[in-house]
Amino acid sequence: MICEVCQTENATVHLTQIISGKMQKIDLCEKCAKEKGVADPAGFSLADMLLGLGAADEIKSSGSEELVCPQCGFTQPDFKKTGRLGCPQCYVTFAEGLGVILKDMHKGIHHKGKIPARAARAQEYQNKLKGLHADLQTAVQSENYEQAASLRDQISHLETQLKN
Repeated sequence: MICEVCQTENATVHLTQIISGKMQKIDLCEKCAKEKGVADPAGFSLADMLLGLGAADEIKSSGSEELVCPQCGFTQPDFKKTGRLGCPQCYVTFAEGLGVILKDMHKGIHHKGKIPARAARAQEYQNKLKGLHADLQTAVQSENYEQAASLRDQISHLETQLKN
C-alpha cells in the first residue's frame, strides 16, 4: 500500500475513523506520519485527517493575509492543529471557507442544538401559535373578519393539539 501524502513510500501507519457512519482510512508512510504529527498527539492535524489532507486550508482567506479572530485571537493554524474553533466569533471570522468543511462533517451548516422530540414539537406549535396570533391581530385591525374567524379556528385547533 502506498502513502497517500507522498505517493512514493510504502504506508506503514494506517488511520481509520468512522464519521456519520462512513469509514475513512488514511495510509501514511513513517516519514509523512511524523511530519503530520501522528506520533505526537499535540502536533496531530485533526482537521486535516478528518476532512482529507489539506482540507483545513479551505478556511484561509483569499488574500495572502492570515485571518485572526478579533475576539479570541484564534488563527487558521490553530484550527488545523486542534480541529476546533476558539469561540462563536470564529465562525463569523472564518465563515468563507467553513461552509464547505462543515457540510462535509455535519448534516448542515447551521447549529440547531439537541432537544427531545416532544419538546421540539411543542416549540414548533408555540411558534405557529405566535404567528397565528399576530395574523389574527392584523386581520381584526384591518376588519377582515372572515380571515379572523378562520385564524381563530386554526388557533383553537392548534391549542388542542398542544394540550394533547
